[in-house]
Amino acid sequence: MNNALSHIDAQNNPGMVDVSHKAVTQRTAEAEAVLRLPRAVLEAMHDEDITSPKGPVFHTAIIAGTQAVKRTHELIPFCHPLPVEGIAITIKPNNDLLIICCRVTCTNKTGVEMEALTGVSVAALTIYDMCKSISHAMVIERIQLREKTGGKSDIHEGE
Repeated sequence: MNNALSHIDAQNNPGMVDVSHKAVTQRTAEAEAVLRLPRAVLEAMHDEDITSPKGPVFHTAIIAGTQAVKRTHELIPFCHPLPVEGIAITIKPNNDLLIICCRVTCTNKTGVEMEALTGVSVAALTIYDMCKSISHAMVIERIQLREKTGGKSDIHEGE
């Protein structure tokens, strides 16, 4: 793997990577966020969701994460705008944790890792925002890329 920074040119200037020479391939990425919930928030959960004065928390987080995926290039300066073909966001309670996963697919010259990472980040932040009236003691513990396929190399969790 090349350890050079891909968004820095020979003169040390930042810039968008030129992908014109790359082949169009099916690209996928899956990211995960882990959100630790305090007891007060856990007690507000019923039927694997939380209803707040702002509405259904997990459904709203999925919508927010989906919007974020589609707007990643507006948030991260050197991300290419991509024609995203699929977005799947899941939120699963696991004891005092929420496991948030975002899987993104597209057929293009560059990957969707940043889109998947942005999706889980915004979904986690949306849950925090909607539940902070119950408790501010929530902690986003981890955001990570779990898998990437397509392009030069594939990455699977633990590699």
